[in-house]
Amino acid sequence: MTPPSPGLDALLQSLRACTLCKDLPLGPNPIFQIDPRAKILITGQAPGRITHEKDIAFQDPSGVRLRRWMGISESEFYDTGRIAVLPMGMCFPGTGAGGDLPPRPQCAPTWHGRLLAHMPGIALTLVIGKHAMDSRFAGTPKMTLTERVQTRAGCGENLFPMPHPSPRNNRWLKANPWFEAKAVPDLQARIKEILQISA
Repeated sequence: MTPPSPGLDALLQSLRACTLCKDLPLGPNPIFQIDPRAKILITGQAPGRITHEKDIAFQDPSGVRLRRWMGISESEFYDTGRIAVLPMGMCFPGTGAGGDLPPRPQCAPTWHGRLLAHMPGIALTLVIGKHAMDSRFAGTPKMTLTERVQTRAGCGENLFPMPHPSPRNNRWLKANPWFEAKAVPDLQARIKEILQISA
C-alpha cells in the first residue's frame, strides 16, 4: 500500500532541503512557485544563472518576455494564488558550450507528481521549451518544437506548448512570426478568461 502523501508544508520543506543534485556547479537551490489556489502552471526547463542568483522564478529577461506573452503584470505573475511555476529541473544545472545544460532528469520524477497533487485547480499549463515538451508529450507522435507549438496537437484547452522566451530564441521568433501574431493573442485571451482579468 502506498503511504499517504505528506501535507504540502512538509513537502515544500523537503523540497527546499533537497540535495538530490548536490554536485551542481552552484549547488542545489530549488526555485519554484507552488500554491493550492493556483490556476495556471508554468512548466519550463530549469532556472538560469540570473534566476539562481536572485532566487525568484523568471526574474530575468526570459521572465519579462514571458509576462508580455501572457499579457499579465509582474505583480499578477508573482501572485501565487494565480500562477504556479514548476520547472523540469528546479535548480540551475550549469552552463555548457551552447547555453544552459539540460535539467537533471531525476528532478521531475521525484517531485512533480507529489506537488501537482496539491494543485487541483490548474486550468492551463504552459509547456515551455523542448525539455518540458519531451516529458509532457512522451508517448505521443514525435514532432519538432515548431510543429508542436504551431499545431498544438494533443493539447486541448488545458495545455499550451510554447518556445522558451529566452533571448537565445530571437532567431526562432524571427523565423516564425506567426507565434507572436496568432498564438500569443490566443494565449492572452485564455489567461484573461481563467484569471478573470479585465482588459
